[in-house]
Amino acid sequence: MPHIESVLSPTGRREAGVFSLPRQHGGLARRRLSRRTAQEPIDVSVCIASWNCQSLLRECLLSLRDERKHVRLEVIVIDNASTDGAAEMVSRNFPEVILHVNPANFGFSRANNQAAERARGRYLFFLNNDTAVPPGAIRELLDYALAHPEIGMLGPRLRDPEGRTQLSYRRRPTVAPLLHRSNVLRWTRLFRSAYRRYRRQSFTADSTRPVEVLMGAAIFLPRTVFFGVGGWDEKFTFGGEDMDLSYQVGKRFPVIYHPEVEIVHHGRVSTRQHIGYVSPHMAIGFARFLRKTGCPWPALWVYKLTIILDAPVQLVDKALQCLWRRLHGRHADAEKSRLAMLGQWYFLRRALVPFLRA
Repeated sequence: MPHIESVLSPTGRREAGVFSLPRQHGGLARRRLSRRTAQEPIDVSVCIASWNCQSLLRECLLSLRDERKHVRLEVIVIDNASTDGAAEMVSRNFPEVILHVNPANFGFSRANNQAAERARGRYLFFLNNDTAVPPGAIRELLDYALAHPEIGMLGPRLRDPEGRTQLSYRRRPTVAPLLHRSNVLRWTRLFRSAYRRYRRQSFTADSTRPVEVLMGAAIFLPRTVFFGVGGWDEKFTFGGEDMDLSYQVGKRFPVIYHPEVEIVHHGRVSTRQHIGYVSPHMAIGFARFLRKTGCPWPALWVYKLTIILDAPVQLVDKALQCLWRRLHGRHADAEKSRLAMLGQWYFLRRALVPFLRA
């Protein structure tokens, strides 16, 4: 876990601090103490790792204000050196939020660990900055967790802003379904059934059930469980960390999908804005997860070599697809193809060596 500095009151007691923007060389420009002391009981600490997406983060924090009517909570935002004014917005408009600004993008896992170290709640609720919480949702998660103390981790149903159910949990990935995602093998239909089981066939949206992997956009768990499994693995920069945390918790406790509670998740907004950062780290994260969960080294190397060979194929495919869509006036679809093309380009330029080492 990274070192977390304490904020002390004049009496020497540790208090929750609201951290504002760092100076150019990393010092804190100013610091304000909240009125709540560390002795005040907190039910839930909402932990948000934030990187840009200022408007969505504002929507998320506004939705959490209503939750204070239903449950004793604190909100902690760790900003990974946003460049769009997100941290300034939090400091200016949400004085109740505990804010810390990192001098650089430390990644999703490390930022979440920083938030957890500051947290005082009995339960931790890790929430993406592109989510919105309906009134009473955190109270419902807390009540369910209190009624089922044997649970290790709890995940709500995710819906997009139009109300469509998103993939909220999945099976733990193995090499076979990940190989099917490659262009060079998809046309052969090899591993197609394994991929369908991994992605969709096992997803039933309407019933509470034990699952293998919860999507990382919204994860609720006791702080004792979180620290007992070692927290988020900081070797995962972006991609695969939710699979790893689900796997570590699932070895000891049930991991439960609970669709009676719903969270709005915009999804892919930040990913599409930062495709050059996300795409290389996603590939590395999947490879690291396979190795960490005991994938045989011959299968792992087949996977790595397939992904490397597939990258230029996908690059050309997405470039042609983008051109065709633009010529036919499908500009929104063409933009998606362009971003996918850029993702492959950045992977080839920046991630080959780290990917092979993962």
